[in-house]
Amino acid sequence: MSIWSKLFTLGRAGAHDASAAVVDANALRILDQEIRDADKAQGKARDDLAGLVARRRILETEVDSFRAQVAKYETSARLAVDKGNMDLARQVAQRIADLEQDIALKAPQVDDMRQAEDQIHAAIAGTDRKIEQLRREVDVVKVNESVQKAQATVASSGAGSSIGSAAQSLARIRERQLIRGEKIRAAGELEDRRTGADLDEQLRLAGITPGHSSADDVLARLSAPKPTLQIEQRNDSKTSDG
Repeated sequence: MSIWSKLFTLGRAGAHDASAAVVDANALRILDQEIRDADKAQGKARDDLAGLVARRRILETEVDSFRAQVAKYETSARLAVDKGNMDLARQVAQRIADLEQDIALKAPQVDDMRQAEDQIHAAIAGTDRKIEQLRREVDVVKVNESVQKAQATVASSGAGSSIGSAAQSLARIRERQLIRGEKIRAAGELEDRRTGADLDEQLRLAGITPGHSSADDVLARLSAPKPTLQIEQRNDSKTSDG
């Protein structure tokens, strides 16, 4: 093999690889178009089936009409024979023979068309199921493609390290918030001590704050005799002495 032949073969191989790469890069778009083409072909098949059904019904109606005419002419031929009009009976018989030939020719065509309709119906239904299944599989492939592209983007852009850095930043923010909260709490405690509020609170809790009354104090006050009763007793004693 000459060098030029090898270079030509290499060029063809490169063109094939390039074409394959283009096909792979646009696989989903190609697949969507192929499904649309299949849908279009299905629509054409349904239209053809509708035309076949229409022609079969016309032919079937024609055959039924021939059979009805045969039945009518048979009755007419018998009446002609009964009346002895053999020429008329022969003419009617010839008409019956022509109609029966038409029936013999067209009735099998009606049967063949019916069989073809059943076959086409089954083929269309089967193709519809395959297209629907293919659509579902394509949907799954599209989702997987999107996920894998996202994963590839994360891996190539270093977003994984960015996520780790973000987690560290979040931890630092939380730590600063905790420290700030503790500072605010400590400042409040120092202020209370400076103003004596903390001491007042301790006295109140100990029950020795001026004006503080416990439940026992209230009960003792309520149980003590009222002063008015003592005054009335003194008045009564003075009256008895007089």
